[in-house]
Amino acid sequence: MLSSPRRWIRECLSSVTSCVRRGLCSRRHSLRILLILLVVCIAFVARQARNDKQTGLPHLGFTVDKQHLFPTVQNVWEGLRYESSLAVATDVRSLQAERTADLHRQTEGYRKQSDYILSRHVAHLAAGSQMEARKVSSGKLILPKHGTSLGLPGSLALHSSWKGLTADTDTPSSLLKTYINSVHPKATCHPKSHIVFLKTHKTASSTVLNILYRYGESRNLTFALPLNKHSQLFYPFVFDSRFVEGVSSRTVREFHIMCNHMRFRKSEVAKVMPKDTFYFSILRHPVTMMESIFIYYKSIPAFHKTRSLDDFLDNGWRNYSSSVTNNHYAHNILAFDFGFDNNVAAGAEDLEERASVAIAAIERDFHLILISEYFDESMILLKHDLCWSLEDVVSFKLNSRSERSRQPLLPNTAEKIKRWNALDWMIYLHFNTTFWHKVDRLIGREQMKREVSQLRELQANLANICLQDDGAVDPSKIKDARLKPFQYGAAVIQGYNLNPHIDNHTKIKCQRFITPELQYTDSLYTQQFPMLAAKHRQDTKMVASQRRRSDRMGMAWAREAHQKRIIRRQFSNLMHQKAPTGALLSHTEANSRTSRP
Repeated sequence: MLSSPRRWIRECLSSVTSCVRRGLCSRRHSLRILLILLVVCIAFVARQARNDKQTGLPHLGFTVDKQHLFPTVQNVWEGLRYESSLAVATDVRSLQAERTADLHRQTEGYRKQSDYILSRHVAHLAAGSQMEARKVSSGKLILPKHGTSLGLPGSLALHSSWKGLTADTDTPSSLLKTYINSVHPKATCHPKSHIVFLKTHKTASSTVLNILYRYGESRNLTFALPLNKHSQLFYPFVFDSRFVEGVSSRTVREFHIMCNHMRFRKSEVAKVMPKDTFYFSILRHPVTMMESIFIYYKSIPAFHKTRSLDDFLDNGWRNYSSSVTNNHYAHNILAFDFGFDNNVAAGAEDLEERASVAIAAIERDFHLILISEYFDESMILLKHDLCWSLEDVVSFKLNSRSERSRQPLLPNTAEKIKRWNALDWMIYLHFNTTFWHKVDRLIGREQMKREVSQLRELQANLANICLQDDGAVDPSKIKDARLKPFQYGAAVIQGYNLNPHIDNHTKIKCQRFITPELQYTDSLYTQQFPMLAAKHRQDTKMVASQRRRSDRMGMAWAREAHQKRIIRRQFSNLMHQKAPTGALLSHTEANSRTSRP
């Protein structure tokens, strides 16, 4: 019996060698050869497993070229695939230590270069990928299920599903995109372009409209604009598909965005917009909204004879008549805009039932309801739902009143407004709650704070570039008449002045942020329907010319009538004067005398 296994193996090898040299290998020698190979394989596998356990880097036993250590995912995969066929020329332990050090150096460089890219892409992860978003922001990506984490700070895990990528994918940004696309499909959303925004009154909806206008114009999207260049979709009539320019004439094949004032009716809107359209709207607290409406629509019959808002609320049903034109602004205006009957008293027996029906219909027809009091948070939530970027939802306040046109409310006025607009109040309470539930479910409060801070910082930077006078100014101080907002009622609607020191390219972009609603709508109509816009301008000029001619004729007729009245008055005075006989001559007699020779 042999003294040791090594000695036995050496003797077997020498025996096999001599056998091979002689060319005579018996069955006994063949068995010895197989036994030797089996022992060698077992020893190698045991040693390999022991080394893997010590280094924590299993299955990386392939030849490494330092210049191609992290070149492409495909190369790594090919190395993994053919590792069993590669010869091991050096000690495994030293080779793995060298790889670990190189990988640390490589990934540290990539991490420093990709910090900004990672932070930008984390914001675009969809709602279902919040866990992965936190892993990305911490600098460690772990592939679910089949992935393998290298356990190194800032490293990107490699996965066999990345096989087949080209050399163009060897940057941190592209690797992150590949991870999002291939591992977590929910993290990649496509920006929505089919959108309906129900523009409600005095809810910061003009600012939202400007956001949609800018987004659509920059991407050549088609707007469902009012027929015949109206500023609204024939509000306050219930919406009809024929109110949209291009529907009856079939000159527009596809509409992308509908966002002008209308009284909502889903069945008719669906005739215009595609099936995958995203519907959203915005609400405002009924107390502050009522104060704004009272100032802005002071001329409507319901408000016209009242001295103050409290005066109207104390005598509401005496001053309010639902059958009078424009009085709908004074009572449950939110419910009216959504298409419901707004004439319901606070103490009505069916108030709760009607509120429940309205809430259920809004939840059925709309994907998202924003809250005006949390405008920045609303824009972040809208950004996530539409899969837009932060730059897409930045804005300046439009159609806002100056402080001097706001009236402070008495302590008990708020309760009066809630009672008067009870239907609006119940709708608002419900959707204010669901708004925050959606924030918690899709984004989270901490993430919301971070994104709101980023949005406000971006807006401040934009204001420094675009605006003069550090923000909004009264209409009397607006230098460019084209940027002056429409003034209505007793409200003083503010506007903006552009920074005069910006270049033309920047000026065009900045001007879109501050263009008032009426001017922007007119501009988009002209771009979308140039021939109709030209015809409309021609018709407007003809009407204006006729009006001026009529005014001139009217002025001539007025002057002539005035002169006739003066002549009659003077003649009447002469007739009543007491004069000597023969001193007063008639007009005919005087003419006849002067005509004699």
